Formats: sequence, structure tokens, C-alpha cells
Amino acid sequence: MPLVRIETRRWMAGDTKLSVLDAVHASLVAAFKIPAHDRNQRIVEYEPADFEASAGKGEHFTIVTIDAFAGRSVEAKRALYQELVSRLAPLGIPPNDLLVVVHDVPLESWGTRGGKAACDIDLGFQIKV
Repeated sequence: MPLVRIETRRWMAGDTKLSVLDAVHASLVAAFKIPAHDRNQRIVEYEPADFEASAGKGEHFTIVTIDAFAGRSVEAKRALYQELVSRLAPLGIPPNDLLVVVHDVPLESWGTRGGKAACDIDLGFQIKV
């Protein structure tokens, strides 16, 4: 049940936003093996004056922050980064303008499914990939 926040300057048309959301989700399905129906994503856009980036970053600099159940391997995270780069580049986000941060959140720190800790329920999928 990753929670995804995609932050960028305002530049995307509606169809591009949908494609970006689809690309990020497909990357998570491929690399983290999450269920295909498990989508919790949002795009946050800023006016250019409200989104500062390091020198050398382009107009489409994008930060993808993913809060995920702890337990994914370094290999799965590397695969995720590569999936994201390969899927987002054709949509206008150059590889060097993409920053990805994965927060590993312990299962006991997720309250879900009626107020239960994620460590107390059967999630229905494997986390240790």
C-alpha cells in the first residue's frame, strides 16, 4: 500500500498527469510487486516561483516520494528507480530531473483496514521482494 506524492512545477496537461500516475504505478507493480489495484497517488503542482531546485535541474524537475511498508530489498529499490526513469522520460521528465525518495515505514506504523495495524492483518501480498 505505498503512498505516492509526485511534486513538480506546473507544466503537465491532464492527459500527461494521467500518464505519469500510470507510469509510477506500473513501476511499483513491476519492482515492488504490489497488487495492480493498490493505487494511492497524488500529484502536487507548484507555481515556478514556489518550487526551487538545485542548479542544473530543468523545468520538469520532479520529486517522487514513496511511503512504503518496510521490507523491500535494495535490489527492488534499484529496480524501482530504473523503472521510474524509463517510464517517465518519454513523458517529459528527463532522467537527471527525477529525484526519488523511498521512506520505509514499519508495519506497526500503518493504521489500516478499520484501524488495525498493518502488522496485525494479512496484507494479501509479499513485502520482502
